[in-house]
Amino acid sequence: MSLARILVIDDEPPIRRLLRTGLGTQDYAVAEAADGAAALAALEAGGVDLAILDLGLPDMPGHALLAAIRERWPDLPVVILSSRDDERGKVEALDLGADDYVTKPFGMNELLARIRTALRHRLAMQGERPVFRVDDLSVDLVRRVVRVGERAVKLSPREYEFLRVLVQHAGKVLTHAQLMRHAPASSDPQYLRVYIRQLRQKLEPDPERPRYLLTETGVGYRLRAPD
Repeated sequence: MSLARILVIDDEPPIRRLLRTGLGTQDYAVAEAADGAAALAALEAGGVDLAILDLGLPDMPGHALLAAIRERWPDLPVVILSSRDDERGKVEALDLGADDYVTKPFGMNELLARIRTALRHRLAMQGERPVFRVDDLSVDLVRRVVRVGERAVKLSPREYEFLRVLVQHAGKVLTHAQLMRHAPASSDPQYLRVYIRQLRQKLEPDPERPRYLLTETGVGYRLRAPD
């Protein structure tokens, strides 16, 4: 029995072949679509657990397809394939609701890790786990208690709100705009950097080399998910 069924949406046959082989060796079932119309038809047929989406499609912009997926299948994990220098495209895709992105050229091990994280995130959101744990960091979302090891951490209401949003999307890249929308502090992104720095000071063993609250340069932030 396969772990999950993954729809690969990419117009390049070599990329589809690579993904079909690599994902197949990990017991994923793989379906393929070379354009947006075929992708929508495959999704309508049902049974897809995650989509891998290349933004460069021949019949429609990848961002338009992503928006359509989010409107009709809001809980479907979507991992974006993006060209390395397309930072603006990554941010737009994440703001539209993509779960993660992987740059081309990509390593299969990295892609597999991002897939596992996206699938775990969906299960966690469905289960609404009240306590989040990764290494020494724990966040009790019911009691609003944050600990690092045995030490209770006192956070301001705004710091906690940012952390809560990151916990609820652990493993997923959140753009600056998404964070400001979920936990608004100000329209100035500089305030977001201040709160992230304050959280690192309180949560990280070494704030200059963060283990939990990771920066995705030019895009946003990611809270490390449990292994």
